Amino acid sequence: MPELFGPMPFINDILRHRSLSIVGLEKNTGKTVCLNYVLRRLNEVGARAAITSIGVDGEQTDSVYATAKPEVTLYEGMQFITSEKHYLQRRLVSQLLEVDSQRTSLGQLVTGEVLCRGKILLSGAASSEKLRSQIDHFKEQGMELTIVDGALSRLSLASPTVTDAMILATGAAVSLHLPQLISRTKFLHQLINLPEVDATMRQRLSHITQGIWAVDSDGQPHDLHIASVFLLGRGDNQDDLFRYGTTLFVSGAVSTQLVKYLASQKQIKDITLIVRDFTKFFVTPEVYAEYIRRGGTMLVLQQSKLLAITFNPTSPTGYTMPSRETCEKLSEALGTPVYDVMKIND
Repeated sequence: MPELFGPMPFINDILRHRSLSIVGLEKNTGKTVCLNYVLRRLNEVGARAAITSIGVDGEQTDSVYATAKPEVTLYEGMQFITSEKHYLQRRLVSQLLEVDSQRTSLGQLVTGEVLCRGKILLSGAASSEKLRSQIDHFKEQGMELTIVDGALSRLSLASPTVTDAMILATGAAVSLHLPQLISRTKFLHQLINLPEVDATMRQRLSHITQGIWAVDSDGQPHDLHIASVFLLGRGDNQDDLFRYGTTLFVSGAVSTQLVKYLASQKQIKDITLIVRDFTKFFVTPEVYAEYIRRGGTMLVLQQSKLLAITFNPTSPTGYTMPSRETCEKLSEALGTPVYDVMKIND
């Protein structure tokens, strides 16, 4: 097993992708510490990197617990996008590159390039579409990598339709009870690693953006005219789900209600549910586990590339979990290394 307390060995993996999201399973899981580590290592290897955020990040004090938080440190040559308000508050020397015409609650979005290392607050686009356009723009400007930093526990930016790869941060803020921490982290890890459909099926389904569809035995999709899983149960539409076969594609959110209904079917072992990606799941671990236990199959159109899992042993209330033991238990349960984000170093 790799050393869980030394330098994390995935920087080279990061540079094989054009975009990266850093997502916390909960607030205060060490996401900003991980971000600063990645930025420092990228600077050391001379990589051209850009960074933006969804929401607000880099604040000095946690807005919920009033505890000290690490700020985001950027290095010479890095480009960034933040709001007009936070650009004016920056503690670094930078060159103004562009001002976006679109306004946010914190002013227009500003693109800058760092001339002298310093700290900054990040507040970026509110939509996945905007993030994708920013990543494309940075690539056109010669940036090797764009990092998208996530506010709170927002997972949407980790969708493979937004960023190519992701790092997941977990920690004592999720739960101080080790079995529960393992259970919650393992559940998300399972969703991230759900297998993909084949290329032909992906091509047939990827253009579908609304509703629930059935896939027949020839692999052809059929619109069931159910706009959302949240409309199931109104009228007789549940009875229509299987009129073309037992393979279903949900283009949007997947609810506990739907998965529970599918798990209750006599033909559950023949049922395959296809979801766009892991960020579309709004399902309890118990219902998901029952669906899988009874023999149901779950697939995604596109799997997210998980590069690393980090662990913050300290909760926002000040309690610290035993680091080595917890990392080892998590690694054993997930089958992948989990790194103590507070002990990473050169």
